[in-house]
Amino acid sequence: MIGVLEFFQLLWSTMMDVLPIATVLFCFQFFVIRKPVANARSVLLGFAFVLVGLTFFLVGLETALFPVGRLMAEQLTSPIFLELTEGAPLDWRDYYWVYAFGFAIGFSTTFAEPALLAVASKASEVSGGAISAWGLRVAVACGVAVGVSLGTYRIVTGAPIHYFIMAGYLIVVVQTFFAPKLIVPIAFDSGGVTTSTVTVPLIAALGLGLAETVPGRNPLVDGFGLIAFACLFPVISVMAYAQVTEFQAQRIKRIRARRDRDRE
Repeated sequence: MIGVLEFFQLLWSTMMDVLPIATVLFCFQFFVIRKPVANARSVLLGFAFVLVGLTFFLVGLETALFPVGRLMAEQLTSPIFLELTEGAPLDWRDYYWVYAFGFAIGFSTTFAEPALLAVASKASEVSGGAISAWGLRVAVACGVAVGVSLGTYRIVTGAPIHYFIMAGYLIVVVQTFFAPKLIVPIAFDSGGVTTSTVTVPLIAALGLGLAETVPGRNPLVDGFGLIAFACLFPVISVMAYAQVTEFQAQRIKRIRARRDRDRE
């Protein structure tokens, strides 16, 4: 449990981190735009809430999310849980619960991600309902789930990360030529919104925990990279979702056109 002194030290550190942002904003407001800040009292109060909120968030990361992620990784890779005999060779098939947990935690954290909620809502609003907010959230969550699950497989096997990333971006480049133009920029933005407040801490802790507990893995080399998978695969899944939706819409249109011709 964090003490009062540690909390205020963290609050001061957060204040120093936010200070450059506030300096830039107010300097442009006073010296470039040359107008007073509208609702200055509310703005200052908002900055105070931001400082306190960020501090509590960082405390929560250190005391809850990071420990939970590491604990789950340790438990799921424990030889007792996996029922492995001492000295048995490493087999990636023994870690199927790790892959399942990576899929589940990737989907659930992304689906609840506040940044994704905002992007999906705005995309649906701007497109006039052509893009479903619910469908976009599910597509992004499925992409993160597959990415995290594949990333845990990479950590367990020790495979080089660049092979996965190169193959993934090759798929993205090909999809970009065939996906509906409306969805392409949203798909690329969807990869960015996954790396936010809820998803990143758990996924980062899971990766480090796996690298520390799986025999023969280096936390520095193998522990990082899960977030890259979480950013890449939503781009693939969102464009795939749009392609499937467009294919179904065209198929329905052809069926209706055929029925109209039959009636004539």
